Amino acid sequence: MRKALLGLSMMAEPDFVTAILPLLENSEIEVLEWSFDTFYGVEEPQWLSNLLNFYAENNRLIGHGVYYSLLNAVWTDRHHEWLENLKTETQKRRYTHITEHFGFMNTENFHQGIPLPLPLNAVTLQTGKDRLQRLQNVLDVPVGIENLAFSFSKQDVEEQGEFLSRLIEDVDGFLILDLHNIYCQAHNFEIDMKELIRLYPLDQVKEIHLSGGSWQESIYSKDKYVRRDTHDDCIPEDIFQILPYVLKQCKNLEYVIIERLGNTIGAEKDKASFIKDFRRAKKIIDAIKLPLLTNHWIKKEKKIVEPFEDHLLFEDQKKLTKLLCESNTPEDIMTEKLHYFKSEDWNKEMINTAKNIIKKWNSY
Repeated sequence: MRKALLGLSMMAEPDFVTAILPLLENSEIEVLEWSFDTFYGVEEPQWLSNLLNFYAENNRLIGHGVYYSLLNAVWTDRHHEWLENLKTETQKRRYTHITEHFGFMNTENFHQGIPLPLPLNAVTLQTGKDRLQRLQNVLDVPVGIENLAFSFSKQDVEEQGEFLSRLIEDVDGFLILDLHNIYCQAHNFEIDMKELIRLYPLDQVKEIHLSGGSWQESIYSKDKYVRRDTHDDCIPEDIFQILPYVLKQCKNLEYVIIERLGNTIGAEKDKASFIKDFRRAKKIIDAIKLPLLTNHWIKKEKKIVEPFEDHLLFEDQKKLTKLLCESNTPEDIMTEKLHYFKSEDWNKEMINTAKNIIKKWNSY
């Protein structure tokens, strides 16, 4: 029997580093996750390089991409450059696996946005499979995808587990199950967390994410709030309560990663609560024994000549981003005709949430 390893998503901000020093000094951080593409074009400080290299040399460093944009309908120079940078990064230090987010980003300031979801259909599935295969081809380690915290409709929420499972099958990939993302979707669409979790292929989960977030007031109801995955607060009690159940279901789980934005943990009370959450998670994880891993991953490399592209889907993606950036009401957006998106079925609250997020980070 074995147990999952507990670690952190590493941030370079001084407040974050100060907060995790007690954990580093006591060797409590068993694995580090590093969002390598957030430092493309930026020189790493020596202390950070040393820390990442230490975990890499001990086979305890995992890579988490943010900006690949897995489901963009057209292949761009940016995609090619991202993969070239990844090749350089993985030659510099060893990662045990590499992951990315489900969804697409095609806004002007894509590097400051969020991935938006797509419905499951033959075109979106083929697009994602093509991009994921290209990612796998430049790596000699497994690749995985993380579930999203945001959706426009309940149907998309309920189909996301199937979508992710079908995306990864050609590369023998895996899933990150982000429990705070599940918490957001469950609250925003009034679905029981356990019911939603059961819609995911839990035997394909290799990594779990834990984090906190924030509440946004509803524009439609005085008594309702929207849950946002902002990574700026403690882990909710509901997540701690369901964690033992999830751990027992994920037989191939290897890592649990706690996420917190580096500039949100400056106050002493925040540092104390962060440490408390980490050690509480550790206690829960250590109590759950998992079966020994028996599957040996073998790279499935496939020769790809031309990128798969669908220009109708690309027009949808551009139009949707433009609609969200401009001063259209949710009701206006729901009447727009799109080829692949069923905007008439979307949740108005979620459209407004997407508008707020995109306007915050992007000019169009």
